[in-house]
Amino acid sequence: MGALVLDDVCFAYEDDLSVRRRRRGKGAEPASLVLKHLDLTVADGEFLCLVGHSGCGKTTLLRTLAGLQRPTSGSLSIDGKPLDGPGLDRSVVFQNYSLFPWMTALKNVEFGVRQASVELGRGLTKAQITEVSREYLAKVSMADAADLHPYQLSGGMQQRVAIARALAMDTEILLFDEPFGALDVRTRRELQALMNRLWMQEDRDRKKTAVFVTHDIDEALLLADRIVFMSGGRFLADIPVAAARPRDPEDFLRRPAVRLIQDELLGLFYDAEETRRDVAERELVFGEGGVL
Repeated sequence: MGALVLDDVCFAYEDDLSVRRRRRGKGAEPASLVLKHLDLTVADGEFLCLVGHSGCGKTTLLRTLAGLQRPTSGSLSIDGKPLDGPGLDRSVVFQNYSLFPWMTALKNVEFGVRQASVELGRGLTKAQITEVSREYLAKVSMADAADLHPYQLSGGMQQRVAIARALAMDTEILLFDEPFGALDVRTRRELQALMNRLWMQEDRDRKKTAVFVTHDIDEALLLADRIVFMSGGRFLADIPVAAARPRDPEDFLRRPAVRLIQDELLGLFYDAEETRRDVAERELVFGEGGVL
């Protein structure tokens, strides 16, 4: 189970003035919200891609879902239970790989599996933890690199290990913050195909719920069951991608129906950019809020 619900979620990075005003009762809500009254339901087993410009609030939202920061207002829940901090019902894969440099690839995966076993009361033995870790390294084609340290691995190989660790922890929800953003095109395509294969290999009754942040339209189309477009801290569009997996880039991205979605998303990117530029220019002249 892993249904994720956002209810009127707002978030702001408060400066000292905002904090002082709020404490004095002069401002219940910070003037500059990064996330603005977000409502969203991600169904159990759904792969949702969150798309938008850099700086639109995607990573802030993902960090909030991970429990690394609390919303300023509103609420989040998993299967009806409040989400109020980090938890081992969620795994996170970041763009910067987040591997322990002093541990081998195998030890990095084992660390995640061990933590999940202890916190969730699974009672796995040391041998079982190693077996599960090796199994998932093999799934991401890293079995031969089990004894290598991160500095001995390419960026793409490190990200494979990070993905193996996230999947091996067997959490209800997977959160991805542009995990392929720093990789070259060829490696990125390989890892996108890997994600599709792994998604298909999961038990149909136990597919993980995933939120995947990206600014790459094609990547979202290849991976998502649904794409949510975000701009200026708000959701502007919610687009289903009803297509079977696996999705071969050479064929899938050329289909007329898929091209229509591409065009719609591109239009949102350009429209959102124009809106963002207009807001920035207005604030430059009039100050934040549009008035002197």
